[in-house]
Amino acid sequence: MTVTPVGTHCILELFGCSPELLNDEAFIRETVAQSSREGMSTLIQLSSHKFSPQGVTALALLAESHISIHTWPENGYAAVDVFTCGETANPQLACAYLARAFDSDSHTLRMLPRGFTTQGSHGPSTTHLHEESKLCPAVN
Repeated sequence: MTVTPVGTHCILELFGCSPELLNDEAFIRETVAQSSREGMSTLIQLSSHKFSPQGVTALALLAESHISIHTWPENGYAAVDVFTCGETANPQLACAYLARAFDSDSHTLRMLPRGFTTQGSHGPSTTHLHEESKLCPAVN
């Protein structure tokens, strides 16, 4: 039995971004809010925190799920998750907007169906594990 996914989880990595943009909490808040609109999702609440000496984390709670961003200005890097469910939201559009807004030199986008299995059950499947990130290795 194949189960229809409940949503799409996009994992976006942005490289070669302006350190100033990646450290600007107000810019990041507005950009995340606009990415929600671009992705046709409903923003419920936006929270953020600026770290010392640098870096910002922002989380957008959506009716359809969430958008999160974590920045490393010293590396010109941002890690973004966009997870949406429902008929109208389009997380790929939100990701495309974020890549443009941060003027990244390059980016990677991985799209994962969530709640999907080909195992004949609704339980978790380990057949679709992805390679461990080199930036943030798994902790044993």
